[in-house]
Amino acid sequence: MTVIGAVLCALPAADPFTGSRALLTLGVVLFAIGGWVVSLCLHEFGHAFVAYRGGDHDVRTRGYLTLDPRHYTDPVLSIVLPLIYLIIGGIPLPGGAVLINHWALRSRPIESLVSLAGPLFNLLIGVLLNVVLLVVNLPTGLALAVGYLAFLQVMTFLFNILPVPGFDGFGVISPWLSREAQAVAMKVRPWAPLVLFALVISFSQVSGVFFAIARALFAALGGDYQLFVAGDFIFRFWLR
Repeated sequence: MTVIGAVLCALPAADPFTGSRALLTLGVVLFAIGGWVVSLCLHEFGHAFVAYRGGDHDVRTRGYLTLDPRHYTDPVLSIVLPLIYLIIGGIPLPGGAVLINHWALRSRPIESLVSLAGPLFNLLIGVLLNVVLLVVNLPTGLALAVGYLAFLQVMTFLFNILPVPGFDGFGVISPWLSREAQAVAMKVRPWAPLVLFALVISFSQVSGVFFAIARALFAALGGDYQLFVAGDFIFRFWLR
Protein backbone atom coordinates (compact mmCIF):
# COMPACT_ATOMS: atom_id res chain seq x y z
CA MET A 1 0.00 0.00 0.00
CA THR A 2 2.81 2.36 0.88
CA VAL A 3 4.63 1.70 -2.40
CA ILE A 4 1.47 2.07 -4.46
CA GLY A 5 0.72 5.34 -2.73
CA ALA A 6 4.24 6.59 -3.43
CA VAL A 7 3.98 5.68 -7.11
CA LEU A 8 0.64 7.47 -7.46
CA CYS A 9 1.99 10.59 -5.75
CA ALA A 10 5.02 10.61 -8.04
CA LEU A 11 3.00 10.49 -11.26
CA PRO A 12 2.97 13.71 -13.31
CA ALA A 13 -0.82 13.40 -13.38
CA ALA A 14 -0.82 13.81 -9.57
CA ASP A 15 1.04 17.12 -9.56
CA PRO A 16 -0.63 19.40 -6.96
CA PHE A 17 -0.68 22.37 -9.33
CA THR A 18 -1.49 20.88 -12.73
CA GLY A 19 -2.64 17.32 -12.08
CA SER A 20 -5.65 15.48 -10.75
CA ARG A 21 -6.52 16.29 -7.14
CA ALA A 22 -8.36 12.98 -6.82
CA LEU A 23 -5.31 11.00 -7.90
CA LEU A 24 -3.05 12.93 -5.56
CA THR A 25 -5.47 12.45 -2.66
CA LEU A 26 -5.63 8.71 -3.26
CA GLY A 27 -1.84 8.51 -3.37
CA VAL A 28 -1.34 10.53 -0.17
CA VAL A 29 -3.99 8.54 1.72
CA LEU A 30 -2.52 5.19 0.69
CA PHE A 31 1.03 6.30 1.40
CA ALA A 32 0.20 7.84 4.79
CA ILE A 33 -1.94 4.96 6.06
CA GLY A 34 0.38 2.27 4.71
CA GLY A 35 3.48 4.05 5.98
CA TRP A 36 1.82 4.66 9.33
CA VAL A 37 1.07 0.96 9.78
CA VAL A 38 4.65 0.12 8.82
CA SER A 39 5.93 2.59 11.42
CA LEU A 40 3.64 1.06 14.06
CA CYS A 41 5.12 -2.37 13.31
CA LEU A 42 8.63 -0.98 13.62
CA HIS A 43 7.64 0.76 16.86
CA GLU A 44 6.51 -2.54 18.36
CA PHE A 45 9.60 -4.26 16.95
CA GLY A 46 11.75 -1.72 18.81
CA HIS A 47 10.17 -2.73 22.10
CA ALA A 48 10.54 -6.43 21.34
CA PHE A 49 14.14 -6.23 20.10
CA VAL A 50 15.41 -4.39 23.16
CA ALA A 51 13.43 -6.73 25.44
CA TYR A 52 15.00 -9.73 23.69
CA ARG A 53 18.49 -8.31 24.11
CA GLY A 54 17.63 -7.48 27.72
CA GLY A 55 16.70 -11.02 28.71
CA ASP A 56 13.09 -11.63 27.61
CA HIS A 57 13.57 -14.33 24.97
CA ASP A 58 9.85 -15.12 24.98
CA VAL A 59 9.26 -12.23 22.57
CA ARG A 60 10.90 -14.29 19.85
CA THR A 61 8.65 -17.32 20.34
CA ARG A 62 5.62 -15.03 20.34
CA GLY A 63 6.64 -13.73 16.91
CA TYR A 64 7.32 -10.12 17.83
CA LEU A 65 10.68 -10.10 16.03
CA THR A 66 9.10 -10.95 12.67
CA LEU A 67 7.43 -7.55 12.07
CA ASP A 68 4.18 -9.50 11.68
CA PRO A 69 1.29 -7.58 13.31
CA ARG A 70 -0.79 -10.76 13.41
CA HIS A 71 1.35 -11.85 16.35
CA TYR A 72 0.61 -8.76 18.44
CA THR A 73 -1.34 -9.39 21.62
CA ASP A 74 -3.98 -6.88 20.55
CA PRO A 75 -3.93 -5.71 16.91
CA VAL A 76 -6.94 -3.49 17.60
CA LEU A 77 -5.04 -1.42 20.18
CA SER A 78 -1.84 -1.35 18.15
CA ILE A 79 -3.15 -0.87 14.60
CA VAL A 80 -6.87 -0.12 14.37
CA LEU A 81 -7.23 2.36 17.24
CA PRO A 82 -4.20 4.48 16.24
CA LEU A 83 -5.58 4.64 12.68
CA ILE A 84 -8.91 5.87 14.04
CA TYR A 85 -7.09 8.53 16.05
CA LEU A 86 -5.24 9.60 12.92
CA ILE A 87 -8.24 9.64 10.59
CA ILE A 88 -10.67 11.36 12.96
CA GLY A 89 -8.47 13.94 14.57
CA GLY A 90 -5.24 13.94 12.61
CA ILE A 91 -3.53 12.99 15.89
CA PRO A 92 -0.98 10.16 15.70
CA LEU A 93 -1.60 8.63 19.12
CA PRO A 94 0.13 5.25 19.26
CA GLY A 95 -1.11 1.95 20.60
CA GLY A 96 0.67 -0.82 22.41
CA ALA A 97 0.48 -4.55 21.88
CA VAL A 98 3.79 -6.24 22.66
CA LEU A 99 3.60 -8.41 25.77
CA ILE A 100 6.85 -8.07 27.71
CA ASN A 101 7.90 -10.39 30.54
CA HIS A 102 9.35 -7.74 32.83
CA TRP A 103 10.48 -10.35 35.32
CA ALA A 104 12.89 -11.69 32.70
CA LEU A 105 14.55 -8.32 32.11
CA ARG A 106 17.90 -7.97 33.82
CA SER A 107 17.53 -4.53 35.40
CA ARG A 108 15.34 -1.49 35.81
CA PRO A 109 17.40 0.54 33.31
CA ILE A 110 16.71 -2.14 30.70
CA GLU A 111 12.98 -1.97 31.52
CA SER A 112 13.10 1.76 30.90
CA LEU A 113 15.01 1.30 27.66
CA VAL A 114 12.46 -1.25 26.43
CA SER A 115 9.72 1.38 26.77
CA LEU A 116 11.87 4.10 25.19
CA ALA A 117 12.87 1.98 22.18
CA GLY A 118 9.48 2.23 20.46
CA PRO A 119 9.28 6.04 20.40
CA LEU A 120 12.93 6.23 19.34
CA PHE A 121 12.07 4.14 16.29
CA ASN A 122 9.41 6.68 15.35
CA LEU A 123 11.90 9.51 15.77
CA LEU A 124 14.43 7.64 13.64
CA ILE A 125 11.86 7.11 10.89
CA GLY A 126 11.03 10.80 10.95
CA VAL A 127 14.71 11.72 10.66
CA LEU A 128 15.26 9.31 7.77
CA LEU A 129 12.25 10.67 5.88
CA ASN A 130 13.54 14.22 6.36
CA VAL A 131 16.95 13.15 5.06
CA VAL A 132 15.29 11.73 1.95
CA LEU A 133 13.53 15.05 1.38
CA LEU A 134 16.79 16.94 1.80
CA VAL A 135 18.97 14.83 -0.50
CA VAL A 136 16.49 13.61 -3.14
CA ASN A 137 14.59 15.86 -5.53
CA LEU A 138 11.19 14.19 -5.17
CA PRO A 139 8.14 15.03 -7.28
CA THR A 140 6.00 17.59 -5.49
CA GLY A 141 3.15 15.20 -4.75
CA LEU A 142 5.46 12.59 -3.25
CA ALA A 143 7.32 15.24 -1.25
CA LEU A 144 4.02 16.28 0.34
CA ALA A 145 3.25 12.69 1.30
CA VAL A 146 6.73 12.05 2.71
CA GLY A 147 6.74 15.33 4.64
CA TYR A 148 3.33 14.55 6.09
CA LEU A 149 4.39 11.10 7.26
CA ALA A 150 7.66 12.48 8.66
CA PHE A 151 5.81 14.99 10.85
CA LEU A 152 3.45 12.27 12.07
CA GLN A 153 6.47 10.31 13.27
CA VAL A 154 7.73 13.27 15.27
CA MET A 155 4.27 13.80 16.76
CA THR A 156 4.10 10.12 17.67
CA PHE A 157 7.45 10.39 19.44
CA LEU A 158 6.30 13.39 21.47
CA PHE A 159 2.97 11.88 22.47
CA ASN A 160 4.55 8.57 23.35
CA ILE A 161 7.19 9.97 25.69
CA LEU A 162 4.58 11.68 27.85
CA PRO A 163 4.74 10.28 31.42
CA VAL A 164 1.07 9.29 31.24
CA PRO A 165 -0.15 5.75 32.06
CA GLY A 166 -0.70 3.87 28.84
CA PHE A 167 2.15 5.64 27.05
CA ASP A 168 5.75 4.57 26.74
CA GLY A 169 6.94 7.63 28.61
CA PHE A 170 5.28 6.29 31.71
CA GLY A 171 6.86 2.91 31.03
CA VAL A 172 10.26 4.62 31.18
CA ILE A 173 9.67 5.91 34.72
CA SER A 174 7.41 3.11 35.97
CA PRO A 175 10.22 0.75 37.10
CA TRP A 176 11.45 3.46 39.47
CA LEU A 177 8.07 4.14 41.09
CA SER A 178 6.63 2.59 44.22
CA ARG A 179 4.29 -0.40 43.98
CA GLU A 180 1.42 1.80 45.14
CA ALA A 181 1.99 4.30 42.35
CA GLN A 182 2.25 1.51 39.78
CA ALA A 183 -1.03 0.01 41.03
CA VAL A 184 -2.84 3.35 40.62
CA ALA A 185 -1.40 3.74 37.13
CA MET A 186 -2.65 0.30 36.10
CA LYS A 187 -6.20 1.32 37.04
CA VAL A 188 -6.20 4.47 34.88
CA ARG A 189 -4.10 3.05 32.05
CA PRO A 190 -7.03 1.91 29.83
CA TRP A 191 -8.61 5.37 29.90
CA ALA A 192 -5.70 7.80 29.94
CA PRO A 193 -4.98 7.73 26.15
CA LEU A 194 -8.68 8.27 25.37
CA VAL A 195 -8.86 11.20 27.79
CA LEU A 196 -5.76 12.76 26.25
CA PHE A 197 -7.20 12.31 22.74
CA ALA A 198 -10.42 14.01 23.84
CA LEU A 199 -8.50 16.91 25.37
CA VAL A 200 -6.39 17.42 22.26
CA ILE A 201 -9.29 17.46 19.82
CA SER A 202 -11.60 19.45 22.13
CA PHE A 203 -9.31 22.23 23.33
CA SER A 204 -7.28 24.23 20.86
CA GLN A 205 -4.97 25.39 23.65
CA VAL A 206 -3.91 21.81 24.38
CA SER A 207 -3.45 20.84 20.73
CA GLY A 208 -1.66 24.14 20.10
CA VAL A 209 0.99 23.33 22.69
CA PHE A 210 1.65 19.90 21.23
CA PHE A 211 1.83 21.17 17.66
CA ALA A 212 4.12 24.03 18.64
CA ILE A 213 6.57 21.66 20.32
CA ALA A 214 6.32 19.18 17.46
CA ARG A 215 6.88 21.91 14.90
CA ALA A 216 10.01 23.13 16.71
CA LEU A 217 11.43 19.61 16.97
CA PHE A 218 10.51 18.88 13.35
CA ALA A 219 12.35 21.99 12.19
CA ALA A 220 15.37 21.07 14.32
CA LEU A 221 15.45 17.72 12.53
CA GLY A 222 15.48 19.41 9.13
CA GLY A 223 11.78 19.02 8.37
CA ASP A 224 9.62 21.37 6.30
CA TYR A 225 6.42 22.10 8.23
CA GLN A 226 4.71 23.49 5.14
CA LEU A 227 4.91 20.06 3.53
CA PHE A 228 3.02 18.64 6.49
CA VAL A 229 0.36 21.37 6.28
CA ALA A 230 -0.20 20.68 2.59
CA GLY A 231 -0.12 16.92 3.12
CA ASP A 232 -2.60 17.14 5.99
CA PHE A 233 -4.95 19.24 3.85
CA ILE A 234 -4.88 16.58 1.15
CA PHE A 235 -5.04 13.58 3.51
CA ARG A 236 -8.11 14.76 5.40
CA PHE A 237 -10.04 15.55 2.23
CA TRP A 238 -13.43 14.98 3.89
CA LEU A 239 -12.99 18.20 5.90
CA ARG A 240 -12.87 20.36 2.79
